Amino acid sequence: MKQDRTAMDSALRKHVLPILRSAGFKGSYPHLRRMKPEGVDLISFQFDKWGGAFVIEIARGPAEGLKTHWGLHLSPGKLRAWDVHPEQRRRIQAREGSGTDAWFRFDEEPVTQVAQQVLDSLPEAEAWWKAKAEEGPHEERAIKPRAS
Repeated sequence: MKQDRTAMDSALRKHVLPILRSAGFKGSYPHLRRMKPEGVDLISFQFDKWGGAFVIEIARGPAEGLKTHWGLHLSPGKLRAWDVHPEQRRRIQAREGSGTDAWFRFDEEPVTQVAQQVLDSLPEAEAWWKAKAEEGPHEERAIKPRAS
């Protein structure tokens, strides 16, 4: 069943965001953060530019914020998952694989079913954040801008 981005956004706002908010996440969709003494748990919904799919990026940022490669300081309340170095984040997707066919596909499945897949994946994200917190502090690196 083909669904559009607006319908998927609505389903995520209706079914997933309340669960994330009850777990302490704040911010504006598609970038949410949860402040903790040991760091900032980050979650971002990244949509395929061609439509029909998205992936979830999760990360753990430092409690004091992050300094970008070009010297800009991002406060903890402004961090997004993709601001954190790839070694310190994880991609959550519907299936194993490296292409967008493994992403959450709302062009192939009903949006409510895709929202449920996201809800089913949240324990994996919680386990990852917990493991990162138990690792303790580590050197945080921001993403370097791409060369044009």
